[in-house]
Amino acid sequence: MSSRPNPLPRHFQWRSNVLQAPVFFLVTGVCGTIALLVSLVDKTGRWQHRIARMWARGCLWASWSKITVRGAENLGKHKVAVYAANHTSYMDTPIIFAALPFQFRILAKKSLWEWPFIGWFLQRSGQMPIDADNPNATLSSLGGAVKALRSGMPLFVFPEGGRTIEGRLQPFLSGAAYLAIRAQVPLVPIAIVGAYDLLPIHTHHFYPSRLTLDVGEPIETKGMSARQIDELTERLRGTIQKMLGQPEQRVADAAAPASVS
Repeated sequence: MSSRPNPLPRHFQWRSNVLQAPVFFLVTGVCGTIALLVSLVDKTGRWQHRIARMWARGCLWASWSKITVRGAENLGKHKVAVYAANHTSYMDTPIIFAALPFQFRILAKKSLWEWPFIGWFLQRSGQMPIDADNPNATLSSLGGAVKALRSGMPLFVFPEGGRTIEGRLQPFLSGAAYLAIRAQVPLVPIAIVGAYDLLPIHTHHFYPSRLTLDVGEPIETKGMSARQIDELTERLRGTIQKMLGQPEQRVADAAAPASVS
């Protein structure tokens, strides 16, 4: 249940408009520009990732919120894995970049590539766009993602395909399970708590909150086949649902294979 006041008191709105939002966009602009310049000499995306971590920490600082990571030992159990989390807020992405202590790449909606600075970073740092309106392009992107996993690069996915409106877990698309099974790498469930209170969808005012990133036990996929994608998707969703403390509810499998933010 959300602890964010509705409507948000005026002093929170004033503080967001006058103090927090300007700092947030300044950090985004500066880091985006630096990442763009660095990309001219670094084609691997590794330095851009480091800059993204700086950006993420700056965004959290601007939002006046701190993050606690639980289950951090599960982040180091496998060199390569698919990481999947619930998606409740625009701030989920800064939380992920700030919390995961290693290089990874994300699958994200192609529309994000149209944003100034953010789009530039995504393009130059090797992130992977998903065009949900173009099945052929989606399959091509997923194929590239499998190759990245097999080459040793961890991937991060938001299986809900977009931010939730009410803060509750939505049906999962099957992309995360598809990638994990195709590449035969573990699937790691992650629950993000507090981001919905901080900045839910359809608002631009921050409400400083306690943020928690809870990392669950990796789900092994060795020996699993494509026939088990739906089964694995349901297991992933059920695990994250328990981690969030939400009532269990069986959800019909989504038809599309992609999963993006």
